[in-house]
Amino acid sequence: MLIRNLSLILSLISISSTSAFTPSSSPALTLKTTQNALTSTLKVSPSDAASELLYQEQENILINRGIFEQELISNNVSELQPTKVKVRGAGSAGGFSSKSTKKSKGITQPEGKVYSQHLKEQGVVRIDNILKASTAKKLRKYVYELREISTKEVEDENNSITSLDRFANVLLKTNRCDLTLPLGQANTDALIDALAEAILDSPVGSTIAATFGEDAVLHELSTLISDKGSQRQNVHPDTPYLEHHPDPVLYTCFIALQDVELDMGPTTWYPNTHTKEAHEVFKAGGEGKDDLLANTPAVLGTLKKGSCAIFDSRCLHCGTSNQSAKDMSRALFYFSFKCPKVGNPGNPASIRREIGGAMLSLKDIANDLESRRKKNGLPLLDQIGKRLK
Repeated sequence: MLIRNLSLILSLISISSTSAFTPSSSPALTLKTTQNALTSTLKVSPSDAASELLYQEQENILINRGIFEQELISNNVSELQPTKVKVRGAGSAGGFSSKSTKKSKGITQPEGKVYSQHLKEQGVVRIDNILKASTAKKLRKYVYELREISTKEVEDENNSITSLDRFANVLLKTNRCDLTLPLGQANTDALIDALAEAILDSPVGSTIAATFGEDAVLHELSTLISDKGSQRQNVHPDTPYLEHHPDPVLYTCFIALQDVELDMGPTTWYPNTHTKEAHEVFKAGGEGKDDLLANTPAVLGTLKKGSCAIFDSRCLHCGTSNQSAKDMSRALFYFSFKCPKVGNPGNPASIRREIGGAMLSLKDIANDLESRRKKNGLPLLDQIGKRLK
């Protein structure tokens, strides 16, 4: 989900020597020189100490770039508002179901198509009341308990659990983690309940299906947790613009597990930047990239508990710094679905290996969730759960 690769990070920063940005920690050092130094260090210093030193220098560059980008948009940002959808016969809810009644199809299909169209045009859409407040509260409790358990598992030298078995790699990792989630195991009821409400009851499932169809592939299943003190990320897309596939490749749904206040590090999106033109300017770097960020109106994901933002993976965005006056941690439960016609969308997925390898479709998941509601269990997800490390 987040940018994890050194070369990708440095290419995304991609600021020319004429840019206004210079890392404050090394004012006489251009980014190009720093890139060469980091690459050289990476090649010749395999020790853990050198790796940590490399990470710290790399992190300092990112932190300073993030501060600079924040200044660029300081006068050109507003809060992301719920998208207003008017569909004849549509209600306030309604989701995707492969075996829906005529009534549910009348509610969900038109609503999903409208949200999907907005996504294609803007690159991001907000939909409120995806999860019940009680469901969001239970899932939040679950993921923080899971983070504690997962951390202990990774630190335990007596087992074979590695960090990548429980967490996706992230840069600017201080006070931030990307916690991948299990399926089909004991004590995952809070997660399954949330998936059912999002996919079966809300417009999220039908919005994804309207673009990718019922065969859309589950690509990610995780939770982004940002504690107080986490730094602002650099602006980035999650996937590149693919010349051979100009249509959307991946839709990601962020669901807030608590109210996200302005000082809690809300996600910033740049609508209309999921295009070929925006990516060409962004990738070229220099003043053109800075002008793009400064002149594109940005929106902040100050989502209410249980509300969501769905965005095109190519849309430029970033997480901001958590400076919560109330010392609040921010948790965003998220999942993404990929166009079934696309192989590698261009970025590693935040998902347990066994779940990602199962190539679950939207229809597969919907069928299992419906089966559970009929008291028939989760025939497919339970089988996958038995294989989880």
